[in-house]
Amino acid sequence: MTGASFSEQPSDDPALDQIGPALSRLRRRAPASGKDLSRNLVLNVIADAPGETTVGGLAAEMGVAQPVASRTVAACIEEGLLRRAASQADGRRTVLELTERGEAERTRFAAEQRKAFLEITAAWSPEERVQFARLLARYGADATAWSRRQAAGRD
Repeated sequence: MTGASFSEQPSDDPALDQIGPALSRLRRRAPASGKDLSRNLVLNVIADAPGETTVGGLAAEMGVAQPVASRTVAACIEEGLLRRAASQADGRRTVLELTERGEAERTRFAAEQRKAFLEITAAWSPEERVQFARLLARYGADATAWSRRQAAGRD
């Protein structure tokens, strides 16, 4: 990850003050039900995790209390999207894994989101769409890394 430090970034552009509200609007305007949003988030967190994911780790990554994550995981297991398995690193721990159906559901969600993105950005040039998609994906990856550094600093 490259880039200037926080202190070197321009801070006087009013557009920077719109990032939080814009991200909030993106979340509220997602083309899915609340249930789909939760499932999609859980499936993506587990799929994107660098190692094994427990319910506690999922809760931390999602920024919710463990009982909330547990209920969502239970619903995903009931729907056949996730399964519990013994940790390969520590057989006493239970970890979460995507099932084939869970992978298929992630693919379905991604296709819905791509379709919505293309509709929302219909007036954009193809170059603008690709540039925004790349920057948004980069922001997501950098936000994940930042969040993990923050959590490690609290430990």
